[in-house]
Amino acid sequence: MSDTVLALMVLGAVVGAGVLCVVIGLSDHEPAPLRATVSWRDRLQGNARRALFGVGAGLAILLLTSWPVLAVAVGLLVWFAPRLFGGVASEKRQIARLEALAAWTESLRDTVAGAVGLEQAIPATTYAAAPAIRPALERLADRLRVRTPLPTALQGFADDLDDPSADLVVAALILNSRLRGPGLRDVLSSLAGSAREDLEMRRRISASRSSTRRSVQIVMGVTVIFVLVLAVFNRSYVEPYGSPIGQLVLLVVIGLFAGGFIWMRRLSEYETAERFLLAGEGSR
Repeated sequence: MSDTVLALMVLGAVVGAGVLCVVIGLSDHEPAPLRATVSWRDRLQGNARRALFGVGAGLAILLLTSWPVLAVAVGLLVWFAPRLFGGVASEKRQIARLEALAAWTESLRDTVAGAVGLEQAIPATTYAAAPAIRPALERLADRLRVRTPLPTALQGFADDLDDPSADLVVAALILNSRLRGPGLRDVLSSLAGSAREDLEMRRRISASRSSTRRSVQIVMGVTVIFVLVLAVFNRSYVEPYGSPIGQLVLLVVIGLFAGGFIWMRRLSEYETAERFLLAGEGSR
């Protein structure tokens, strides 16, 4: 086997490894919407995985191009890929949580209609709740089991869900737990209907923005692949970037592209309303 063939094989292996690291790193690794919260261990594992792919992609680009600026840029691109290219799993998780909240509100309404107090109705509806909010409901039932005041326990439930629609439901439950007045069933019916309307609106927005998100991903992907192909297979065209001044110019160009990527990513984001039931307000 000649040295030229061996060099081509090594180059092909490095290119394949670099492309694999970039593709895997750009994938959305957010967990499926089965839990309301993500543990610190899962976040640590996800960060370590992204760091590993980022370092691997950066080293592969450095070996192929000998451009430290491009290598660092690719590594950072892999690290921030879930924020630039992702968001779908997070949006689906929010929609699943809102749907589960609406169903639980209806279940709580039907349970309260049987002349059952909130302290007894909430634990009774926990095990039939959807997986998206069940962990938060189980923690709420545990707080009630250890005699935590109902307003304080409900405030913790709202903080666990961290959703403005959940604040509406929890605020109504906190007011009823203090006043113990009639009409809770009607209020829960109205809140469940409002949650269903909010859910439908979010689904329509998500469907309308899916094309925008796909366009952003295509533009970003084509730009990154085009730059890498030029840097690897057409070195004479990009040879001026190999000098120190060229690296500074490349840094400016990459910064402009990064600003455009961030701006395009913001176009496909869904901004939810701010929460109003913050920690401490439910126990006043």
